[in-house]
Amino acid sequence: MIRWRREVMLAGCLVAATGAAAGPAWPQAWVAAKAIVAAQQRIVSPRGIQQHFLLPVDGTRQWISIQGRDTRNPILLVLHGGPGSPLMPVAWTFQSPWEDYFTVVEWAQRGTGKTYEANTPAQMAPGMTIAGMTHDAARVVQYLRHRFHKKKIFLLGHSWGTVLGVRLAQRHPNWFYAYIGVGQIVNERRGQHIAYEHVLHEAKAHHNPVALRELQALAPYPGRRLTLERLSVLNRWEMYYGALVYGRKHFHWYARSWELSPLYTLKDFEAIAEGSRFSLKYLLGPLLRVNFDHVTHFGCPVIEFVGAHDYTTPASLTIQWFERLHAPSKRLVIFANSAHLIMQEQPGRFLVHLVEDALPYAVQAGDAAPAEKQITR
Repeated sequence: MIRWRREVMLAGCLVAATGAAAGPAWPQAWVAAKAIVAAQQRIVSPRGIQQHFLLPVDGTRQWISIQGRDTRNPILLVLHGGPGSPLMPVAWTFQSPWEDYFTVVEWAQRGTGKTYEANTPAQMAPGMTIAGMTHDAARVVQYLRHRFHKKKIFLLGHSWGTVLGVRLAQRHPNWFYAYIGVGQIVNERRGQHIAYEHVLHEAKAHHNPVALRELQALAPYPGRRLTLERLSVLNRWEMYYGALVYGRKHFHWYARSWELSPLYTLKDFEAIAEGSRFSLKYLLGPLLRVNFDHVTHFGCPVIEFVGAHDYTTPASLTIQWFERLHAPSKRLVIFANSAHLIMQEQPGRFLVHLVEDALPYAVQAGDAAPAEKQITR
């Protein structure tokens, strides 16, 4: 879950950087770099699709991106994290290889990024609940199944998106080849406590008096009521000690990649921070009450991708939960050199496991483009 403090910080960095673009060389270089990325990402195959548009959903208009090199391939719908943290502006860094095997749909949820910008708060507020967001997700799935004449699709939830993913897979298992959880939320209150204890241990081990002072001031954590201010302190040290991204103390590499997104403008960057604040106002409390400890039966296959060093959504909780799951089939993949952002941290291995562990469910159903011809001599 890329949480409130990180959203505001990253968006602020981007706005500041581009605001400094008043110099004569920066705008041209920035626009040229985005054009290079857009050209590299362009889909030209005759059966391909590359569309970005606003989809009407219950009185709102919500942005979706549909990209793939062959529409005969199965659909993979991505439920991003946050709440309010879109994957759409960073998807260009990892998604293109997926598009050889899937028609990939990125959806900016209600209150998020470009979708936040396209609606008024009054339009969005009625659906800003976990139940309302799950209903939005169901409407998107129904649209995709109908438009592309698919009986089933793949559902991939990342972080906060796993909350919607689990609920949707529980309600409509016949819609999905598999539910794929990445950075799975299991018991958010317990996860917050584990993250706090981990970061506090790291601060002690590294003799960091600033971190110790700030973290000890939060005790007991998360406490009866967790405020955004208290959460932001933990988030800052989670990031510093690698609980979000393994082996990195700074997040600038991720933030700067947003700047080159062909799909996001400067105004859209501002909407990420504003939408995150708006989303957390409604969803932080409900999110902290999420507890899937007793949700152990699925009617569709379940695949869990876990970063071995993830303390943002603690890996230990996901592994324990997975052991208790009952599903038509289940697979657990632990990525040794990742924390919470596995798609960016180990993109090659992530793709391999999508293709080897998920895609066969669709291939067996005849829902895939024909394999390439191979010639052996």
